[in-house]
Amino acid sequence: MDYFAAADISGRADLDVVLCRFYTAAFADRRIGPFFTELAGTDLDAHLPRITDFWERALFRTADYRRDAFAPHAALHAVRELTAADFGRWVQLWRAAIDGLHRGPNAERAKVQGERIALTLHQRLAGPGASLQGEDAAGFVPLAVLELRLVAVA
Repeated sequence: MDYFAAADISGRADLDVVLCRFYTAAFADRRIGPFFTELAGTDLDAHLPRITDFWERALFRTADYRRDAFAPHAALHAVRELTAADFGRWVQLWRAAIDGLHRGPNAERAKVQGERIALTLHQRLAGPGASLQGEDAAGFVPLAVLELRLVAVA
């Protein structure tokens, strides 16, 4: 796909493809793959429709998602700590899955929303005063960097 000719994310069908691409990479990833495959035992066939509902609601407000998105992450964190670097890797893979397929306002919003979700989950799991600084945060893309990048482009 031509990098500059990529269309924007336009609906559920596009999200299905992005999420399939993301989870293929995430399951195979040495850092975060075990959270999905070993600890959660994620059944991708069951998970994809639910997570697509989540993203369809987040981007387009067209799906009905009423699950608690925090609870599964808290359960994983109780078994094995989810660190800033883990969330950073999630962000990297999420951005790559989108960038490899789509360009446009919805694609950008999906990337920003993914970063916000990662940051919020990390802060809720790590507790008050959680830092995204230091060795543990290697690879994490903080929102401030994204905001600086957007200002530089404008």
